[in-house]
Amino acid sequence: MQPLALDDDYAPLYTIGQVAGMLDVQPAFLRRLDSEEVVQPARSDGGQRRYTRQEVRKVERIVALTGEGMTIAGIRRILLLEAQVLDLQRQVAELRTR
Repeated sequence: MQPLALDDDYAPLYTIGQVAGMLDVQPAFLRRLDSEEVVQPARSDGGQRRYTRQEVRKVERIVALTGEGMTIAGIRRILLLEAQVLDLQRQVAELRTR
């Protein structure tokens, strides 16, 4: 039996309106995150944004950071650096297993 898309954290399921409602933000904020290349959701065949659970959690974190006074540019940099750290940790773990 195939797992359901509902069980997949990376399945693009949620519309911009649904995410805005879940996180109590304006759709314009989500569009800005997309245009600023901070969170870029998949697009449906009709061109509508579709967010994954993972992206919703990421936006939730971004909302918290903006609440602390961080700018979108600063948040993008933090997320990039965190991704680099995770990649380096993965590489170190891989080298240790050799």
